[in-house]
Amino acid sequence: MNQNRDIDLTEKTISSETVFHGKVFDCIVKQVTLCDGRTARREIIKHNGGACILPIDSEGNAYMVKQFRSPFEEIMFEAPAGKLEINEDPRDCAIRELREETGYVAGKVTDLGVMVCSPGYCSEKISMFLAEDLSFEGTDPDDGEFLNVIKIPFSKIYEMTMNNEITDAKTCICILKAAGRLGYGK
Repeated sequence: MNQNRDIDLTEKTISSETVFHGKVFDCIVKQVTLCDGRTARREIIKHNGGACILPIDSEGNAYMVKQFRSPFEEIMFEAPAGKLEINEDPRDCAIRELREETGYVAGKVTDLGVMVCSPGYCSEKISMFLAEDLSFEGTDPDDGEFLNVIKIPFSKIYEMTMNNEITDAKTCICILKAAGRLGYGK
């Protein structure tokens, strides 16, 4: 195969069927025509997306959450985050999740970009933000949401990310982007 050719890689959908409709995502099976004319099956998780936010106080501490994650049967260390409601602005979602999960509101919220979680089979995109100029107003977690808020120096969570102690992708990318924004390590 000639790797230097510029071919149209677009797949054309022949059929699409929702085989599962859930509260958080839908499962869709598509038949597609490939760029070489053959057909293939695509199994897709259709997800509305989410937002995460990394709060950093004036002393350089981050506020992270620990919560049980059923797919892994373990407690994970994460940036506050949540799923987008239909047509919700990602910034609004991040601000809402910051308040619900940590009790903090931010005087300054900086956009850190978007990550695509697993493009081979899932449409989920997560918008990432940095929260600064924090003030505490009290938590308001979702019904059935149990978590612990941990105050930890940003330098420590950066180190934990680099040492693979924090493995949640959205959190790792958010920490690394925040590090760049904050001039960490320069």
